[in-house]
Amino acid sequence: MIDQESSVAASDGLVRIRLDLSYDGADFAGWASQPGQRTVLGVVAGALEVLLPSSGPVTVAGRTDAGVHATGQVAHLDVAAEQWAGIGDLRAKLAGLLPHDVRVREVREVPAAFDARFAALWRRYVYRISDAPWGVEPLRRTDTLHWRRSLAEDVMQRSSTKLLGTHDFAAYCRRRAGATTIRELQHLKIERTGHLIEAEVQADAFCHSMVRSLIGALLAVGDGRRPPDWPASLLTLPARTGDLQVAPAHGLTLVAVGYPPDDQFAPRTKVTRTVRQLPGPD
Repeated sequence: MIDQESSVAASDGLVRIRLDLSYDGADFAGWASQPGQRTVLGVVAGALEVLLPSSGPVTVAGRTDAGVHATGQVAHLDVAAEQWAGIGDLRAKLAGLLPHDVRVREVREVPAAFDARFAALWRRYVYRISDAPWGVEPLRRTDTLHWRRSLAEDVMQRSSTKLLGTHDFAAYCRRRAGATTIRELQHLKIERTGHLIEAEVQADAFCHSMVRSLIGALLAVGDGRRPPDWPASLLTLPARTGDLQVAPAHGLTLVAVGYPPDDQFAPRTKVTRTVRQLPGPD
């Protein structure tokens, strides 16, 4: 099995399999394979190689960065039909091979048109912050950021509303050659429970470092270093600014990926592969 990503539809004699995964990103150098580094894909692909040696490459919904966690990651791969018929309980077998910081929670056959990456309607992340003066609860230390300044979550919420919709988020992204930075930010909700603040962020897709950059801007608003309209004002910039702090990776968790009904996988993939453009004037 090739340890890389693909998005080629399953062909005759192959079955497309969906994997729903969770992982603690603390000890991983991200999802994607990197020479000499421990990555989530490397670990998952290694286990699949043992159990399904002739299966195809693994395609993931969102390639998380080093230190980022997931409770709702989705991936797919193609397996020879005869191997799939004889594998038995693949989820249980993966549980016996995978390290304890990666779990495959569900395994199921899906239509050949399913594509974990391109058929997705949205990705949802949660960023966790504690502004308690004494720090973070020990059991949450690997997935929660400690912020030493008090945060006004109501101001952060009001500030976030102007970021919603389809925009060019160039100021919030680490640009990659040939990639667009136009995204539809569908949802951004800030909630506090005691000293714990959770920012739930959902978009059709995210460019590199976008969520952590959005959180960094809202933290600057929440602790009073920036006015509430500052995050929205950055949308006018054609590129990243040095004034924008990227929030640390460990507070971020991918919690869900949404997909259309089975008969809409192919149309959605076609739409996703089309280069995004900003909406024109009415």
